[in-house]
Amino acid sequence: MIKKKFSPQFMAVGLICLLGLAMQVKSETERSFAPAEQDSKGRYINLDRNLPGVSIKVTAPFFARRVLTAFKSRDGAPQRTVNDGVFLRENARHSEPTVTWVGHATLLVQMEHLTFLTDPIWSNRPSPVPFAGPNRYVKPGIAIEDLPPIDFVMISHNHYDHLDVPTLRKLAKRSPDTIFFVPVGNGKLLRKKGIEQVRELDWGETASIKGATIHCLPTQHWSKRSLTDTRKALWSSWAVTGPQRRFYFAGDTGYFEGFKEIGEKLGPFDLAAVPIGAYEPNAMMKVSHMNPEEAVQAAMDIKAERAVAMHFGTFNLSDEPLTEPPLRFKAAAENSSLGVDNSWVLDIGETRRF
Repeated sequence: MIKKKFSPQFMAVGLICLLGLAMQVKSETERSFAPAEQDSKGRYINLDRNLPGVSIKVTAPFFARRVLTAFKSRDGAPQRTVNDGVFLRENARHSEPTVTWVGHATLLVQMEHLTFLTDPIWSNRPSPVPFAGPNRYVKPGIAIEDLPPIDFVMISHNHYDHLDVPTLRKLAKRSPDTIFFVPVGNGKLLRKKGIEQVRELDWGETASIKGATIHCLPTQHWSKRSLTDTRKALWSSWAVTGPQRRFYFAGDTGYFEGFKEIGEKLGPFDLAAVPIGAYEPNAMMKVSHMNPEEAVQAAMDIKAERAVAMHFGTFNLSDEPLTEPPLRFKAAAENSSLGVDNSWVLDIGETRRF
């Protein structure tokens, strides 16, 4: 048997490689935010453990109003700009940083030579059944068929207006390479529906794609899709950071102190998408949704240079007048560090560079 001799130089190189691998693994497992906690029943909980509950005296009349207002006027809903996707498909090659509001919490973002969607919903009703549930006031700003190739999708939580299975299945069928990032506990639902390219992340976990980093981050909300699954899947906000641009997607959330921590650890951001609607009745919505003034404060907390409004005026989800959220958002931003120019209220379908 021949015994191989290894030079000291060879052994040194090997040791350096092993150390480098260890450091790489460590950097991928380090986390800036603590993982989400669960209670004794395995249900996820918010950072603030003492959030108040909502009385049935508030919720019952609210849901009754949703039925009675199913056919109310669409006057005051956001304007719609028809987007044929020509610029977006071309820009997928050049990656000039842009954001397009498709409607509700659905944004198409292009940056770092990536094209991605947030909480995509093209369905007419966010509901477990197609014939009942909140009606849509404004059609999506761009057809799915006109979208550029989608590198990945970020989903904030499993409520029907944010995790829309029919839309996700269409996107997966359109491009088998599209990756779907979801908070932990939501992957099973997507895989059950035939969507295989799923990555589940906990708060503080990250993933890399084409040189950019996707961050799963805390938020203040809850989850539920049936009578028995309350808070069994996690909810989150998301950030995408790269060498050129940094983008934050707040998802669906009430105002909470965690925004400041996100700003300290990951800010500043070039653009933040913040929800400004579904805040009335206040007794029911305050814990899980922000009003426009809180949305502006959240954008400042995370150190956003610009903020784009979302989550308003698309579906019949709450009691405030359709025209109110953007007016209050612009008024609050005018008296903040954002100012008028950096507080964006887009038409549905509008694309803007950032």
